[in-house]
Amino acid sequence: MKLYLKCVFLLYVLTRSIAASAQDHIYSQFFNAPLYLNPSLTGQFEGDFRMNMIYRNQWTGLSGTLSYINASADLNIPRFGGGVGIQFNRSSEGTAFLVKNNIAASYSYSVGTDDFVLSFGIQAGFTSRQIDWNKLVFSDQIDNRLGYIPGSISAAQPPAQARKYFFDPAAGINLVYGNFMAGTAMHHINQPDESFSGAQAKLPRRITGYASYRIALTQNFIYGEDIASYLIPSVVYYRQQNVSSMSAGLQFKHKGLNSGLWYRSAGEGGPDAIVVSLIFDIFTGRENGEKLRLGISHDATTSKINYTNTNGTTEASVGYQKYFPNSAGYNKFNGVRCYDFY
Repeated sequence: MKLYLKCVFLLYVLTRSIAASAQDHIYSQFFNAPLYLNPSLTGQFEGDFRMNMIYRNQWTGLSGTLSYINASADLNIPRFGGGVGIQFNRSSEGTAFLVKNNIAASYSYSVGTDDFVLSFGIQAGFTSRQIDWNKLVFSDQIDNRLGYIPGSISAAQPPAQARKYFFDPAAGINLVYGNFMAGTAMHHINQPDESFSGAQAKLPRRITGYASYRIALTQNFIYGEDIASYLIPSVVYYRQQNVSSMSAGLQFKHKGLNSGLWYRSAGEGGPDAIVVSLIFDIFTGRENGEKLRLGISHDATTSKINYTNTNGTTEASVGYQKYFPNSAGYNKFNGVRCYDFY
């Protein structure tokens, strides 16, 4: 029975790695991967320079890797009317190590006043996609009674091509008005062909929409001292072809501590996961606006595959932002324009 279950999971992960080629991964800490969420968030922060990195290790209880990483750096450049940035994405999925590497540059242009800003962003990147055909398991390598036969060689002939390159653009829009933020983005605008075999396999467009509202619990606080408390409800919606997902939750922020609880649905609105997160903002309130952010979150799987089989998903993140010396932007808006939604 154990061998049978092992085989079932092997086939599941293999199927997942192939199916995942038509779906993008999502981060539970979406707010710590801003350029991945929406290119219009490039340069939209209180500072001159920002770096973010996030790592996601998904379903560690299954045989086969499902890991993702996003690293980004962006600049807030008022004379450009917005910001510029660059990001790197890498994913490794399944027992056949379906690997994607992507590098993309983004630019945002902003209009507005002291209390609101509307940003438009574009992103252009290149992606490489590869797979280790020797790790794939075919039907003629599986015995009806014993399961997978170690060392067996399949008669199936894999395609000669093991690597694919393609151009991958995105665009988005973001609005910040007082204590409210909302935005939408579209990725894979050109629906690039991901196929290894030559038979067309287009990557569907990914549509993202989100909204957040910051509710102050502390009155008469001094801006810059970061001693206020907030409740921050948020919702994020993703749709890619016929697959959709929505995350809704609430974060409580007090000084440098930010704790959150989220519910994520998938498919036809069925349950996917309960997410808990802890974010620590370190050495905030300095004269140059310097801030180091550390984050950790865990997804408890609630779908049919369940937590016992998957052991859930863990994410870790780090972020850093600051103003340059003698920056004209420091305290420019005196807290009237809000970027601090998480």
